[in-house]
Amino acid sequence: MNYNTKYVVRLTGDERGELTGLIRRGRVAAAKRRRAQILLKADAGPEGSGMTDGEVAEALDVGVATVHRVRQAYVEQGFNAALERQPAVRPKARKLDGEQEARLIAVACGPPPAGRARWTLRLLADQLVELEIVESIGKDAVHRVLKKTNSSPG
Repeated sequence: MNYNTKYVVRLTGDERGELTGLIRRGRVAAAKRRRAQILLKADAGPEGSGMTDGEVAEALDVGVATVHRVRQAYVEQGFNAALERQPAVRPKARKLDGEQEARLIAVACGPPPAGRARWTLRLLADQLVELEIVESIGKDAVHRVLKKTNSSPG
């Protein structure tokens, strides 16, 4: 897979010098050093080798996708963004807090609605909205909360 056509790295003389110095420096994070090496090998400028993603990946023993991400960061976000570590994407905030979880468990352990033999996840979600415990919630969020608990309504 050749990603090179969209993200072409052309380093300036200052950037090339900074990358070279960074690689030669003793104490540099390994990931930052690797990204610097990727940029130098992928440079399509007059002083660069202009290697393809596959060639860079093979030369530096990294994945092709890694080379592509570094190229993309350089083109779209700039020199420093390509060198620095990207912040981790955190999962969504919890839908229910501790008190709301306790009320969900209490409802689940209580008697089911009339005409039903047991609670379903969808019924529990609807009941939480009806009781105004939350504004909205899906059956998957209810499932995650109940899965964490060791309570058994039976």
